[in-house]
Amino acid sequence: MFELLSQPIDMMREFFLAFGVTGLIIWTVIKILVVTVPLILAVAFYTLFERKIIGWMHVRQGPVYVGRIFGIGLIQPFADVVKLLIKEVIAPANANVFLYRLAPILALAPAFAAWAVVPFEDAVAISDANVGLLYLLAMTSMGVYGIIIAGWASNSKYAMLGAMRSAAQVISYEIAMGFAIVGVIVIAGSMNLSDIVRAQAGSSGLFDWFWLPLLPLFLIYFISGVAETNRAPFDMAEGESEIVAGFHVEYSGSTFAIFFLAEYANM
Repeated sequence: MFELLSQPIDMMREFFLAFGVTGLIIWTVIKILVVTVPLILAVAFYTLFERKIIGWMHVRQGPVYVGRIFGIGLIQPFADVVKLLIKEVIAPANANVFLYRLAPILALAPAFAAWAVVPFEDAVAISDANVGLLYLLAMTSMGVYGIIIAGWASNSKYAMLGAMRSAAQVISYEIAMGFAIVGVIVIAGSMNLSDIVRAQAGSSGLFDWFWLPLLPLFLIYFISGVAETNRAPFDMAEGESEIVAGFHVEYSGSTFAIFFLAEYANM
C-alpha cells in the first residue's frame, strides 16, 4: 500500500519544500500528524481489545453497551477518554505541584518521539536517522524519568515504591534488550531502521526476517519489551495487590489519561 502512495507523497513533499523553511515546517508537522493521530486511535482500540480479552478470560463479555457496533462496544474507549478529561485534577497535599503536573508529559514525550524514526515507507518517516535504532532504544528508556518524578512529586509512599520498582525494572531489562539488538546491527550492518528493514526483504515473507536466525535474541528482546511496558507478569510497578496502583496512584483526570496514553504508546 505504501508503494502505491510513494509517488503522491514525493509530489507533496516537493510542493511544500518549494516554499523554503516555512514549507519544511509544514511538511514536518504533517508527518508528525500522520504518525501521532493513528497512534492515538490505535491506543484507544488496544484498550478495548485488552478489556475484551480480559473479559473472555473471566467468562464475561467486557465492554458492550457504549456503541453497540458489531456488539463489541466500539465507542467505549472514547467515552473513557471524555470521562477522564472532564474529571478534576487534584494535586495531593504537600506535593510538588509543578513536577507533579510535568511528570505525565515527561513520560508521554519519549513514547511519541520514539516513533519519529520508525519507517512506514522511505518517504513516510519523520526522520530517517543513521542511528535510528540507538535513538529508539534511548527514547524507550527515557520514559522512566517521568515515572520517577511522578512518584517523588506525589508525596506518597505507594507512588514512590512504584516509581522505584519501575526504575529497577528498566535498568534490569534495558541491558538485556541492548545486547539483543546488537545481533540485528551485526547482521544488517547498520543502525538505520530503513536499512534494517531492507536487509530483511525477500520472497519468503516473515521467514526472511531476523527473528529466525536470531531466535534466542528475539526471545530475550520480546521478554524485555514486555517487562519495560509493565505488562503482566512484569507489572510490579503497578502491583495493585501490594501498592494500590503504583506510581500514578495519586493521579486523576487528564494527568492520569496522559500516563495511560504513554503506557500504551510504548507498547
